Amino acid sequence: MVKQLIIGDAKHELAITRRILERLPEEHMTWKPHEKSMTLGGLTTHLINLLNWQVAIFLSPELDLSTVPLRREALTSRQDILDEFDANVVKLEQLLDECDEQALGEEWTLRNGDHIILRQPRANALRTFGLSHMIHHRAQLGVYLRLLDIPVPGLYGPSADENGN
Repeated sequence: MVKQLIIGDAKHELAITRRILERLPEEHMTWKPHEKSMTLGGLTTHLINLLNWQVAIFLSPELDLSTVPLRREALTSRQDILDEFDANVVKLEQLLDECDEQALGEEWTLRNGDHIILRQPRANALRTFGLSHMIHHRAQLGVYLRLLDIPVPGLYGPSADENGN
């Protein structure tokens, strides 16, 4: 039962994340709303990386950020973004389907070298470090689209653009 709740939650969040990625305007991938902000392409690439990290939660008992490149070149093609997102969703859904409740309860660690950032059951790590983190940046992406006057899709119900407001 717990596994089905986790899988349903993850699949729902992934599906609505894809809806917003489908709206990406390629001509604005280098745009950013503020000098301290990421570019649209950089933010989107970070969302893709978060999906890679969600897969990593199931592939090993820890992720050491000191072994992961800090910055990846920002993706600029909507199709490349969707292709990588879709491929990783397939991987993640397969890993979710294959895991059992015992695996979901096993300890998972996020570290940066010797510094432990997070240590919690795998299911909690998926929710906090994976999904909630993705949702946070997906919301930022919605603001970017709004500022660029790109219609924002409804995520948990219709958006103002879908209501004609």
